[in-house]
Amino acid sequence: MKADDQGTHRPSWTRRFGWLVLIWTASVLALAVVAGIIRLLMSWAGLTV
Repeated sequence: MKADDQGTHRPSWTRRFGWLVLIWTASVLALAVVAGIIRLLMSWAGLTV
């Protein structure tokens, strides 16, 4: 009996790729938010470029 015949269903590659893109986008946005907060704190402390 194959692994696919045991009731386990793998999502299609497009769905898995979609999740990859979604998670990557969310992580990039989270990094941008953190960087913006750090930049704001640094400007409040007088550390400007």
